[in-house]
Amino acid sequence: MRYLAVFLSLILLAGAALAQSFPSEGFADLNDRLAPAVVNISSAQRLGDSEGNLPDFPEGSPLERFNEFFGDAPRIANSLGSGFIIDPSGTVVTNNHVIENGDEIEVTLADGRTLPTTLIGRDPVTDLAVLQIQSANENFPYVAFGDSDTARVGDWVIAIGNPFGLGGSLTAGVVSARGRDVGGRYDDYIQSDVAINTGNSGGPLFNLDGDVIGVNTLIYSPTGASVGISFSIPSAIVERVVGQLIEFGETRRGWLGLSVQNVDSDLAESLGLASPRGALVSRIVPDGPAADAGLREGDLVLRYDSFDVADDRMFSRLVAETEVGRQVRMQIQRRGQPLTVIATVRQLTEERPEDRTVRPAPAVDSGETVMFGLTMAELDTASRRRFRVHPDAEGVLIVAVDPLSDAAAKARPGDVITEIAYTPVETLAEAVSVLSGFEDGEVALFQLNRGGQFVFQSIRR
Repeated sequence: MRYLAVFLSLILLAGAALAQSFPSEGFADLNDRLAPAVVNISSAQRLGDSEGNLPDFPEGSPLERFNEFFGDAPRIANSLGSGFIIDPSGTVVTNNHVIENGDEIEVTLADGRTLPTTLIGRDPVTDLAVLQIQSANENFPYVAFGDSDTARVGDWVIAIGNPFGLGGSLTAGVVSARGRDVGGRYDDYIQSDVAINTGNSGGPLFNLDGDVIGVNTLIYSPTGASVGISFSIPSAIVERVVGQLIEFGETRRGWLGLSVQNVDSDLAESLGLASPRGALVSRIVPDGPAADAGLREGDLVLRYDSFDVADDRMFSRLVAETEVGRQVRMQIQRRGQPLTVIATVRQLTEERPEDRTVRPAPAVDSGETVMFGLTMAELDTASRRRFRVHPDAEGVLIVAVDPLSDAAAKARPGDVITEIAYTPVETLAEAVSVLSGFEDGEVALFQLNRGGQFVFQSIRR
């Protein structure tokens, strides 16, 4: 009996602790305070004759009489989403995909009024947009941004928005994860289990202080409805982008003129690191800031300004967030030696050379030498045409890759080996000479020209 009493006491204590973890009075007070600043957004796109009008019904058809009704009326495509007001003048933040291509954008306030807006600016890269409500001499309810960096996994959060066009709705949950990457250039999403559905896009994610710590943007779902995995752009990114859109009508991101790649465990070993960290420079744009600063392909960036660089995504965000024209100090490792370089950040314009699309090359059963799971051959005019090799590529051609080797997921037929272990190779004999110095199980660092873009891969023999 004594053990049973102890067991029951533990259950009661655990239940009390769990109850204390829930907000004692629910979220009603927060909803009353915050909901008036959350708006529903409708975006209408008028389609032209060639893409929007209904076809004429044929002569003699029972529906022929409807041609006069539909013949000259352009169709209107609508999208629905959410947004929130951030100042008394009626500045609204939402997702770019909610208003993209919209000719007419309106917001519906919590009190039921529908008002027109003008577009201040939008940023497709982060999927953010800023609108201005057109209404004279009115002070709107608004909400403030909070510090998303202080949000911890397990913290309570709530979302208010317009799911399925139903109007203002509140859902609650907790932060599930931080720093999620779903394939975007500057992704750093907050993941939560708050129910987010179609129409919630662009709405705010609040902490329990009532501050906006994110903009609800994506869900992960096999069905298209909420399954408890939602992604929100953190306010640390939103505030910066929104500020630039309001001030300039566009974003002004920093640019160094280089491409970087992540350092995995194999690359870390070949670079002499105890664990993966940093961003490995895979391409330098001629005459760019990185080139002017003396950075080289193969340099490992370990520290950017006052920040230790964890990975390539962090480095890309740090550069993008740097004020244009500012000088930054970078600590790098070059062939095992520490160096410091100083670069002046310029403004990014889209479609830089490092963003080129890589075209896959067809596999061909031909080769001269097989080492490290790679079938290698001399690069000649015929093989350039056959594998669609970039015209500037010089080195040793990879003709085939052993699917059971370590190289299988790292190299491709059509890649051109330009360096091995920081040693330039121009002929097959040079490549064989360098690779012969590695024992079974050792890792060699390859620089590959892939469609005009340089990548580094560490491949185990």
